[in-house]
Amino acid sequence: MKKLVIAAALVAAASAASAGNLAEPIVEAPVIVEEAAGSSSGILLPLLLLVIVAAAAASN
Repeated sequence: MKKLVIAAALVAAASAASAGNLAEPIVEAPVIVEEAAGSSSGILLPLLLLVIVAAAAASN
């Protein structure tokens, strides 16, 4: 019976000693995903140049 009480006391002491600490938890920053631009954005400048050239040719 005496050994059982000593074993229980050691188990209780070991579980209290391995409890967590008071340090602040480390929180990682959220990942920010930037959405890709549409494929039509690259064609705007060539279309604008084509309109300007067509207007210049039509005025002659």
